[in-house]
Amino acid sequence: MTSYEFMRWLSFPLMTTHLVTVRNDIKQLVKSKRTSGSNISLLDVGGRKSPYTINLPVDVTLLDVPQEAGTKEQLNLGFTETILSNIQKERSNITDIIIQDMTQSTLPDETYDAVVSIEVIEHVPADDLFVKHIAQVIKKGGWAYFTTPNGDYIKNEGPGKNPDHIRHYTKAQLQTLLEKYFDKVEVHYAVKTGKYRVWSLKSLKTNNPVNMIKSLVGTMVNKQQSKGLKQQSQETAHLVAVAYK
Repeated sequence: MTSYEFMRWLSFPLMTTHLVTVRNDIKQLVKSKRTSGSNISLLDVGGRKSPYTINLPVDVTLLDVPQEAGTKEQLNLGFTETILSNIQKERSNITDIIIQDMTQSTLPDETYDAVVSIEVIEHVPADDLFVKHIAQVIKKGGWAYFTTPNGDYIKNEGPGKNPDHIRHYTKAQLQTLLEKYFDKVEVHYAVKTGKYRVWSLKSLKTNNPVNMIKSLVGTMVNKQQSKGLKQQSQETAHLVAVAYK
């Protein structure tokens, strides 16, 4: 484990409800798939530094598009040379990095045991092709894990619209899309919205102690608020989907 990974691992209890939820879910999925003590092969589409796979028994391949000037640059999306250089120094279980658009994937079929795609699909115009190619690269018996904004509650419209989001899926829409290419799909809601979630997203930097305290309090309260909400379509921020091949 690198020093970066160690510090991130120590800080996981302080991370946002969404990040901790993703990590815990992936950890359980990996445990159910892993056999004979060997690492599983995992493709992280759009995960960049893939913080939720730190210290997990997985061999991670990162895949993302190059960062371009404009909206992607403003929102810090995609790969840059700096990001790629830092990943190679900071991460020990990143085995490969691929700069490619998943909708135009040239990866061989049935290459990976699992795929994760965290808050990515809402950015993709050709979402059907995106899901199709993800399904193709997964080995039989493998799984894909997605998260995306909850379109049953959070509408991407009006003055607060996110310029890089193509769509926000309802639970039914996401279920229908994934079922086209996977044998079994489970979709549920996650993360309570509201004041404490907003607080939890504030910076933890010590040069702003007020924001740091708000972030810590917000994270603790939001984690408690977010328990038992898998069937709650309103006042929840995310959809979580697990698709089995």
